[in-house]
Amino acid sequence: MEKAINREQEQSRLRAFLTGDTFKALLPFIGLVVITVLMNILTGGKIFTPKRIRLLLSQVYYPTIVATGVFFVMTLGSIDFTEGSTLGVASIVISVLSFYSIPLAILGGILTGAAIGAINGFVHVKFKLPSFIVTICTMYLFRGVCAYLTTETAVPASAAIKALDQDWIKITLTIVVLVVAFFYFQFTRIGYDVKAVGSGETAARFSGVRTDRVKFLTFVNAGALTGLAAFVNVIKVGSITSTAGNQLETQILISLVLGGLPITGGAKVRFTNIIVGTLMYTVLNNGLVMLGYDSATQQLIKGIVFLVFVALTIDRKALKVIK
Repeated sequence: MEKAINREQEQSRLRAFLTGDTFKALLPFIGLVVITVLMNILTGGKIFTPKRIRLLLSQVYYPTIVATGVFFVMTLGSIDFTEGSTLGVASIVISVLSFYSIPLAILGGILTGAAIGAINGFVHVKFKLPSFIVTICTMYLFRGVCAYLTTETAVPASAAIKALDQDWIKITLTIVVLVVAFFYFQFTRIGYDVKAVGSGETAARFSGVRTDRVKFLTFVNAGALTGLAAFVNVIKVGSITSTAGNQLETQILISLVLGGLPITGGAKVRFTNIIVGTLMYTVLNNGLVMLGYDSATQQLIKGIVFLVFVALTIDRKALKVIK
């Protein structure tokens, strides 16, 4: 009888651990290890050759920068679908200005992204529209702008800016963005405010948080970082077509959720969600390509993985409509 009671207690503790916050926080790291090991086995170790690792990293830089801005938006409990179209428009601006001045081109890209983010934030805050409705509308608007500007031919960048396509520049820029964002998220009022709004906007307002201002500036910040990421995109591809940034918003959303970011935002958000999620998505995507799966099969597998992670990590007690 005593053994049965002890076994039942152990099972109860195990169930409590598996359904608790500690295990959910570890799930993204476990997922990254599992997917990395699995893809390494399935590809016969080819995915982690020096050449492949360099290719993997080249696909991490600008999505990580974009994901950092979207991370703050999703911490609010909001969502932004304009990353792809913002990247496309900002890349065109950078390409055109690169023939005059590289610093001017970078500044132009950042300001273009910030302006699009300001439009999203203003409409969302001023007219009290849900963020996903606002950003879906502006996504199509600026995707149309990008298509119009590249109708006749691709927009080329100058040789001077293409010469900056060096790993040390891209990795330095990515690390600087992550370090600065981590500092603001962990040690300043900004991090407290976005988590407070995500946990409960009404409560945050009564505690003194200027919620409308926080939301507006967060969207501006996300746009500006996407504009900066456009610089990395331009030096990588050299010329911009109408497909620039296509499906980027989906990639970023999946990456952050795979990294463990709750779609409801709030206090349970962790900064590691950005890095773990981006790496996991990149390893999974490249592994599927190397295995020779067609596009439809890749989408199916990524959709299943995404659905499983949402089901395992979502906080059902805090579930609410995205703001």
